Amino acid sequence: MSNIKHLEDICTQVRRDILRQVHKVNSGHPGGSLGCAEFFVALYNDIMDRKETFDMDGADEDLFFLSNGHISPVFYSVLARAGYFPVEELNTFRLINSRLQGHPTTHEGLPGIRIASGSLGQGMSVALGAAQAKKLNKDSKLVYTLHGDGELQEGQNWEAIMYAAGKKVDNLIATIDLNGQQIDGSTDDVLPMGSIKGKFEAFGWTVLEIEEGNNLEAVLEGMAKAKAETGKGKPVCVLLKTIMGNGVDFMMHTHAWHGKAPNDAQLAEGLAQNPETLGDY
Repeated sequence: MSNIKHLEDICTQVRRDILRQVHKVNSGHPGGSLGCAEFFVALYNDIMDRKETFDMDGADEDLFFLSNGHISPVFYSVLARAGYFPVEELNTFRLINSRLQGHPTTHEGLPGIRIASGSLGQGMSVALGAAQAKKLNKDSKLVYTLHGDGELQEGQNWEAIMYAAGKKVDNLIATIDLNGQQIDGSTDDVLPMGSIKGKFEAFGWTVLEIEEGNNLEAVLEGMAKAKAETGKGKPVCVLLKTIMGNGVDFMMHTHAWHGKAPNDAQLAEGLAQNPETLGDY
């Protein structure tokens, strides 16, 4: 397991990156990005077995697919901090002709990005194709995905969830960011989904819960348990309970910061709560 203090330092810097990216262009999605910082940092710095050099083939390494692509600020920050592309390129977030668009795209060849995502509900289907390809190729590595809880209101997810269990795609770990918020309010207010755990279990998945999704040690322990459940004939779902806007007090526990950029004063306040650890870009 990686040094927790080092991972915490990366998380703090990633939160700074998120705030600065979104503020610069007055556009983007800071809330969900901040809430998933610990998950992404753990995934790319400890959990996944990944190659040093990126290629789209992805053979003999773990793969990750981001389904809720609007939280691109955290994805870009963690990829850059993990060495996929220069950290300085974060300066180009959402600019014309940038490789770092608001939703991840593949046409510009940004290392680390395997699918264009952000049209919600599609990531599970793509990940299933990749997972089955690994099985056909006798590749023992795993496929990881991340989805928003509000995203599960999209019907295509449930076709894929049914397919994954029916075809015993047991090299897949799908994580649901369970923050209870979406663009128009709480998930319960917009469209109550009942027990997400009960639904996945009814569809034939193994389900684990990480109660403290913004605690690095809890994330590392929970994802290790999820990995141990692969290869047993069932796909694995991880319910990651996070706080939207985590780490910036005025952004926490509210949907208001789903897709809203901080102004100059708010940026300064958010950065003050997350002192620089690894150097800004």
